[in-house]
Amino acid sequence: MEGLNLISTFAEFKELKNIDRPTMMSVLEDIFRTQLARMYGSSDNFDIIINIDKGDFEIWRNRTVVEEVEDPNTQISLEDVHKVDSSYEVGEEFAEEIKLADFGRRGILNLRQNLSGRIMDIEKANLYNKYRDKIGDIFSGEVYQVWKKEVLVMDEEGNELILPKTEQIPSDFFRKGDTIKAVISNVEMRNNNPIITLSRTAPSFLERLFEQEVPEIYDGLITIKKVVRIPGDRAKVAVESYDERIDPVGACVGVKGSRIHGIVRELRNENIDIINWTSNTQLLIQRALSPAKISSIKINEEEKSIGVYLKPSEVSLAIGKGGSNIKLAGQLAGYEIDVFREIDEDEEDVMLAEFSDEIDQWIIDALKGIGCDTAKSVLALPVAELVKRADLEEETVIEVQKILRAEFEE
Repeated sequence: MEGLNLISTFAEFKELKNIDRPTMMSVLEDIFRTQLARMYGSSDNFDIIINIDKGDFEIWRNRTVVEEVEDPNTQISLEDVHKVDSSYEVGEEFAEEIKLADFGRRGILNLRQNLSGRIMDIEKANLYNKYRDKIGDIFSGEVYQVWKKEVLVMDEEGNELILPKTEQIPSDFFRKGDTIKAVISNVEMRNNNPIITLSRTAPSFLERLFEQEVPEIYDGLITIKKVVRIPGDRAKVAVESYDERIDPVGACVGVKGSRIHGIVRELRNENIDIINWTSNTQLLIQRALSPAKISSIKINEEEKSIGVYLKPSEVSLAIGKGGSNIKLAGQLAGYEIDVFREIDEDEEDVMLAEFSDEIDQWIIDALKGIGCDTAKSVLALPVAELVKRADLEEETVIEVQKILRAEFEE
């Protein structure tokens, strides 16, 4: 047809966006019928024939031949018909082809705009549905743009995905053109636009990495029971094997750490502890706090808390740098863990409560909250660690240690 070839325009969209044939046919017919209804009041008496393969279409307007016309859209006078073909009689159907030029310049513009709009809507819906079904899956794409609060990532089809700063590992650093690996964490429609959000901090990202590196997990011989993380710092992964012949921890680590090393590098040297899962809470806590050796454990089921008692030399191991080990162990077991320092009978030490006349009670409570309930347990930790874990001012910690140290120098 002369003028704008809408079919060719649509074919270009189809080639780029992979829209299926039935959808193509439906969209084209719908936009033509919408425009015909605007022009003639109704499109019910029009036949639209679309030939996708040839890139062409035909529109036929069907009207009944009558002596006197009452509805110009559905009826045509015998006199007018005979100007075209004298063989028609009253009561017969007369089919007349509608040319593209009949739509007029404004009508053709409307067709073009409607077609482009519909294609965009279909693409948005397709993109949303495609990634909605992939939530929790690993995604690998190319960094297209790096901003302060997020990174724009492109997939192989040129679709845009977002990796927010809050979903990045603290030590992540990306440049345009870098290949990025993350998990699809959320897909939503915002202002009629699909927003696909990625995450490198989600526990599911670590799970998917293990599935890629450990065939036994992918095959279902080993199950990941739970993952807890402090992104970029430390993670604990509890695994269980359904085959007694398979050591789940050994399989995940690999020969000389071959399997775990790739995961650690991807996570910016995040320390990963792999633990044998057990439903025995006490045993799980002992494994989770390794390498610290626990003397005894007291569980309070009502308050969902656990008191862990250790020798003084084991306390710092159990707590870990910045309290990460004790925090993750509690999350893994689903309990709040309090660490208590055991006092040997022949070892001189003083409970913090004895210093209530010199140290404010809220400071004592803060120190007890991180497992330091005696003077020597506070003195055993560096100032910086106490500041970070107990959320105290450096001057306060220095003054507290000075008061406690004086007790043993007397």
